[in-house]
Amino acid sequence: MKINVGCGNTPTPGWLNLDNSWTVRLSRRPAVMRGLRRLGLASDKQLRYATVARERNIQWANVVQRIPVADGAADVVYSSHMLEHLERPEARRFLREAARVLKPDGILRIVVPDLQRLVAQYLESGDGDQLVSATLLAVEKPRALAQRLRWAVVGYREHAWMYDGPSLARFVSGEGFVDTVVLPAGETTIPDPGPLNLYERHEESVYVEARKRGSARAAPMVSRSAVRA
Repeated sequence: MKINVGCGNTPTPGWLNLDNSWTVRLSRRPAVMRGLRRLGLASDKQLRYATVARERNIQWANVVQRIPVADGAADVVYSSHMLEHLERPEARRFLREAARVLKPDGILRIVVPDLQRLVAQYLESGDGDQLVSATLLAVEKPRALAQRLRWAVVGYREHAWMYDGPSLARFVSGEGFVDTVVLPAGETTIPDPGPLNLYERHEESVYVEARKRGSARAAPMVSRSAVRA
């Protein structure tokens, strides 16, 4: 079993794809989604996502509370651009859930926006406002009634924390994972990544992989994808 957590619009074929969006929860009720769109509580983009979720069998899950998989059942847990939306205690709980469902020696692959890239862009441009805006750590609170209602339905979707490669590696290792490594796009320690997109959002991302502690063994080999998905 391989799991894509927080898959959004990019579920991985043949994997268990999970997302905590309320759109996924309502995707099997298209009439409700259309009603929310008429009320201004859902967008056309969310209607399209509901169709993807229904057709690609994306399952709803709050992975901070529980990944709906038995202990030690998964070979791989993958998450792209999800962890940065979690507050640090929530992120720790997710990592512990990932460790619970992974088999010994199972692989965790985490992709997040790369803070180092944003800082490098700031040092080049000197535009502090652009840096703050790019981190998505500061957002305006909704003021109009329709905005407040939509906020209540959709929830807070901006960033709660940012990472660079070393800080994410330390965070993952701090939760008991071993052989933690920062990888370039297109490389992985997953023995058989199959259709997993190893270049997902490569222009803005950093990639970290680690292994759930199991039997003592040599560090896993890194494989490279020759095809950009």
